[in-house]
Amino acid sequence: MTSAPPRSAAARRVKRPLRSLREEVYDRLRALVNRGRLRPGKYLDLNALAREIGISRTPLRDALLRLECEGFVEIHNRRGVRVAPLSLDRIRHIYEILGALESTTLRSVATRVTAETVARMRQLNCEMVRALDASDFARFYDTNLAFHDTYLNLSDNAELVRQVHLLKQRLYDFPRLKGFVPEWERASVEEHEAMVRCLEQGNVGAAADLLRDVHWSFSYQEPFVRRYYAAQSGDAAEKDGRPDVGSV
Repeated sequence: MTSAPPRSAAARRVKRPLRSLREEVYDRLRALVNRGRLRPGKYLDLNALAREIGISRTPLRDALLRLECEGFVEIHNRRGVRVAPLSLDRIRHIYEILGALESTTLRSVATRVTAETVARMRQLNCEMVRALDASDFARFYDTNLAFHDTYLNLSDNAELVRQVHLLKQRLYDFPRLKGFVPEWERASVEEHEAMVRCLEQGNVGAAADLLRDVHWSFSYQEPFVRRYYAAQSGDAAEKDGRPDVGSV
C-alpha cells in the first residue's frame, strides 16, 4: 500500500482552525488600541496598517466596520478612520446605559440570586481590596468585572450581557489605563459592600437602585471620572490629523 503524497501548503491551510481572517484582523486591531499603540483621537494610516499586519485592505475594512459599530473607531468619509476619543459626554452616556442595564438585569434575576451568589460577590470584593493594597490595578480591574459578572451571568439575555461588556471595554480597555485613583477604587469597593449587604437581606431592589443611582451615576461619580480620564483626555485633545499606526 502506497503512502499518500504530502499535502500542499494550500491544502494544509484549509485544515487550519476555522477562524476567519476578518476575526484575526479585528482581534489584532483591538490589541493595538488596548495597548495604546493606536491612540484615541488619532487618524489611522490604513495602507501602513495593512502592511504592518500583512493583509489587504478588504479584511482591514471589514474589521474597522465592526469596530465602528462597537464604538471603538469613527469612520469619516473625507478624513478617514480614527480611534474614537472618550469625551466627557460619551462617558456620561455610557454610565447612563450601564446603570439602566445592570440594575434592570439584577432585578430580573432576583429569584436566581442565591446565598452562594452573594458569598461569591463578597469574596471577589475582598479580593479587590487585596489588589488595591498591592497596587495591582490589572487584578483589581479583572476582579471588578468578575464581581459584576456574578449576577449578570445569571441572566439568559446573552445580548444584553455582551453589550454591557462592550461598554465597559470602551470605558476602561481602549486603551487600558495604568494608574489608580485610590479614593475612587476604595469608594467602589464600599459601594459593592453596600450592594452585598442589601442582597444578604434579600433586598434586590435596593441593590439595583444603588447600582443605578450611585455606582453607575455619572453625576455622583463625575469628580472621580474627571481625575481618572485626565491622561486620556490629553491624548484625545491631540487632533492634529497626523496618521497613526502601531506595531504589536
